[in-house]
Amino acid sequence: MKKSKLNIIKHPIFLIFSSLLLLIGALLVASLSQAVSLALYIVALLAVGHPVMLDALRGILRKDLLDEKLLMCIASIGAMCIGEYTEAVAVMIFYSVGEYFEERAVKKARASIRSLMEICPDTATVLTDGEEVEMDAEDVETGATLLLRVGDRVPLDCRIVSGASDVDTSALTGESALRSVAVGDTLDSGTVIVSGVLTAEALRPAEESAAARILALVENATENKSKEESFITRFARWYTPLVVGAAALLAFLPPILRLAPLSECVHRALLFLVVSCPCALVISVPMAFFGGIGGAARIGVLFKGGNVFSPLAKSTHFVFDKTGTLTTGEFSLKEIRALHASPDAILELAAAAEFGSNHPVARAIRAAAKCTLTATDVKELAGKGIIAQIEGKTVAVGNKRLMQSCGIEASSLCEGATSVLVAENGTLLGEILLSDTVKPEAGDALSSLRSLGVKHLSMLTGDGENAARACAESLSLDGFSHSLRPEDKYAALQALLSNKENKVAYVGDGINDSPSLALADVGIAMGSGGTDSAIEASDVVIMSANLSRLPSAIRIARKTLRIAKENIVFALAVKLGILVLGAFGLVGMWWGVFADVGVAVIAILNSMRTLTSKCK
Repeated sequence: MKKSKLNIIKHPIFLIFSSLLLLIGALLVASLSQAVSLALYIVALLAVGHPVMLDALRGILRKDLLDEKLLMCIASIGAMCIGEYTEAVAVMIFYSVGEYFEERAVKKARASIRSLMEICPDTATVLTDGEEVEMDAEDVETGATLLLRVGDRVPLDCRIVSGASDVDTSALTGESALRSVAVGDTLDSGTVIVSGVLTAEALRPAEESAAARILALVENATENKSKEESFITRFARWYTPLVVGAAALLAFLPPILRLAPLSECVHRALLFLVVSCPCALVISVPMAFFGGIGGAARIGVLFKGGNVFSPLAKSTHFVFDKTGTLTTGEFSLKEIRALHASPDAILELAAAAEFGSNHPVARAIRAAAKCTLTATDVKELAGKGIIAQIEGKTVAVGNKRLMQSCGIEASSLCEGATSVLVAENGTLLGEILLSDTVKPEAGDALSSLRSLGVKHLSMLTGDGENAARACAESLSLDGFSHSLRPEDKYAALQALLSNKENKVAYVGDGINDSPSLALADVGIAMGSGGTDSAIEASDVVIMSANLSRLPSAIRIARKTLRIAKENIVFALAVKLGILVLGAFGLVGMWWGVFADVGVAVIAILNSMRTLTSKCK
């Protein structure tokens, strides 16, 4: 709602002045004449109420005739007209106090989000012809050389060219432990250099950096409303007009029917109007979700909107990708089984074919090989491998499905390892065996999910059966499927979702996971090392690679939903009770003030509990 320039929050002197006048009037009421007393109360009302009255007037001009500010003005002025001077001023004072708490709470929530966004500097130090040039980060081109000193925040995503350092990634991932980096490692924007001087090559422009993506996610998050927020929006549209109509009937119908005097009925109607203000719901419920988004972001979990909290909180089935999600994604060479060539020759052919691939398996093969060969006409077949021309020969590097499509008989023999088969001109040369490590926190994270009521944990992977089985057994998963292409993962997830009782969350990080992330009831992307397409397709992004953030995300979602529902039930129960009692003249205006201001303040303070990330 648009605020008056003379907002009582910015000018508390008006609130203090009105409170003093009210106190003077109450203490000296017996010794003051009626005219002086009236003048005193009018001045007090105008001093504290003029920002509210100006906003109400603006609302009338905008044809927004039934907002809470207009209701408060009608109630206060009406109370003055029937001689309830103290209550008239008190209503406005307490309403302004409620506004104060509301604005303070909203500012705190926004400050929490804003502090998370101040993770990337506006300027960058660029080395140009050996000279340092300070320039706007937005003007730095891809490929430029950045100079990074101790204490600097990385302005753009970059790759280290020289130097080594410990870095602090807590602003992005919520991880407090420092990480060691050296030549060849990548740095996300927003990372802090803790030791050493680095030079790095800018990988992408500022608007496409990791920090910019986080900012966009958080800024857009509040646009996607939860069903609770949508309910409150719809509720306010009919609730306020209904109560205003009821107040009008309460004021004039009993006097017309000679059931009660007009002054008494008008007093009850004014109480009705004060109680009817829906600000406790309209403010506190969206604020609960806003705070939940901020609290989660503090630990490196980004919810893309309030509409994500409910499906995550209710998820009964978690389905995981394997490489980079349940495992570290860092492979190491275990063994080379040679059939028709030497182990070194097999490894060199595979490294040449995989030269342009960024897959973890390809990186491990390149790291283990001394490659002098060059591949041409490289074709990457999703879910199978690579076919390339090397020194005039056709080399196929991939899994059993790739070999079968090339008419080559092959089998993988190593238990618990990832197998890469290498063939040349239709002949299987041998098998490269790689091992991947399960993330150290994976076991505890999955146990925590079970303790939170998750019924089923399973894995869908493109890896072979042996590697998939070893991973599934080490983590005690309820099931797994192996050797899957992206469309196979999608189909398996569809089958799981066909049972409407299943609420399915999918966790992945790769391009091949994007369709499944989009299909699941809630898609969760591992943001650290995750592809842009996976992050785009997901509903929740875990900015670190730490699986322990998953149980925390569920706790935050459940806590946020619980607080939002507490506010709805509490506000409606109190308001309904006082509305009924007020209609029969059993409570006075002070109870109306509590039902409006008191309930709003309590609900807002309750919502602020979502700002903390300590959700157990």
